[in-house]
Amino acid sequence: MDSPPENLPIYRLLTGPDDAKFCHRVSEALAVGYRLYGSPSITFDGERNIVAQAVVWPSELTASWEGGR
Repeated sequence: MDSPPENLPIYRLLTGPDDAKFCHRVSEALAVGYRLYGSPSITFDGERNIVAQAVVWPSELTASWEGGR
């Protein structure tokens, strides 16, 4: 598949509370073909931990972002 399914962008930043639902969202992105991009981030909003993980769709463009991998 040359492009992401359902007209999704090639770069996505998934964010949300640090819970199983967030982990499932990241896992679903990986299952359809996205790759992790960079390290995850975490912050505290005063009530709970909020996490973020970037994912990219593998293509010639994203290979250049990743140093030609």
